[in-house]
Amino acid sequence: MKKFIVFLIRFIINLIAKVEARGYENLPGKGGFVIAVNHLGFLDAPMAYYALNDWNLFIPVAEKWEEIPILRWLGKHLNAIFIDRFNPDLKAMREMIKRMEDGQTLVIAPEGTRARDEKMAQGKPGVAYLASKMGWVIVPVAISGTEDRLIIRNLKRLKRSKINLTAGKSFTLPSFPTEDREEKLQQYTDEIMCRIAVLLPEHNRGYYADHPRLKELLAEKE
Repeated sequence: MKKFIVFLIRFIINLIAKVEARGYENLPGKGGFVIAVNHLGFLDAPMAYYALNDWNLFIPVAEKWEEIPILRWLGKHLNAIFIDRFNPDLKAMREMIKRMEDGQTLVIAPEGTRARDEKMAQGKPGVAYLASKMGWVIVPVAISGTEDRLIIRNLKRLKRSKINLTAGKSFTLPSFPTEDREEKLQQYTDEIMCRIAVLLPEHNRGYYADHPRLKELLAEKE
């Protein structure tokens, strides 16, 4: 069933969009790593299965979507984890760790929800906490062109949207801090988000547009 759903996802996306994916060489040779992405629109989650259909993926999904039968059914077959975004969800965290140990690949948007203003919002520290504690490799991936407004507008015009996926170089975070944890985890979160932002068009960088770390990364590209 999963293969059929992924086939259907790829068919629909190819029908409504032209996708250009770059940076596959930055993906590790095996699973058990994190893909950290920005979140612009409703197509972002399906894009993971479009671009990485050969990988054993799992995606954390907001618990509110579990209440919709069709999405609960899709989540089951697409290996999703329904997670409480507003409270510590220890059960979901333990399940993530188990799946990573089994060699699965976590795809997660640190922002927690899609950008209503089409710009990056401040990232939440959950993935930075787990990645620093467990030593997970992180691959930053930038998605552009999936803004809901653009997709809907082009659908009305019977025009294919242009979507870009760009993977940056993999990296790891320092070990989980023993002191000043809140401050350090914020720094780790900003590191993840800025490594995504540097791959995005300027108008999508939002909260991180003027971040000092982003300016450093941009200077390194020159």
